Amino acid sequence: MKTSARNMLQGKVESIAVGAVNSEVALRLDSGMALYAIVTNESVHSLGLAPGKVASALIKSSWVILTSPDDKIVTSARNRLCGVVSRIEKGVVNTEVVLDIGFNTSFVAMITNESQNLFKFSVGSPACALVKASHVILAVEE
Repeated sequence: MKTSARNMLQGKVESIAVGAVNSEVALRLDSGMALYAIVTNESVHSLGLAPGKVASALIKSSWVILTSPDDKIVTSARNRLCGVVSRIEKGVVNTEVVLDIGFNTSFVAMITNESQNLFKFSVGSPACALVKASHVILAVEE
């Protein structure tokens, strides 16, 4: 599968909480971390999602909020993936920050240069990526 989403994490569906229109799908990543996605009930059905099924989570780097791990902020973002900055590439408007979140897995965040100037992320510094569950796209192999 080729995609323009910079982040693709694979795991197994651990649980599905079904609502009236949407479901919350808990995906257990190979690292042991949980990742949550909000998808329509129709998507759960059409993808054949069920506990134990392997699925991939796709997350665009521009949907990621990057923060320091010691921030005491309370947020509605369901997913928090922490790691160490492994690479930074500054552009004219935005800065790409790559986190090593363990288990040979990288996670990419695209932040504004103003945010980079504020946080001063550098290679080796700890950081956490916040992602709303509704910003996680699930995919399965056919």
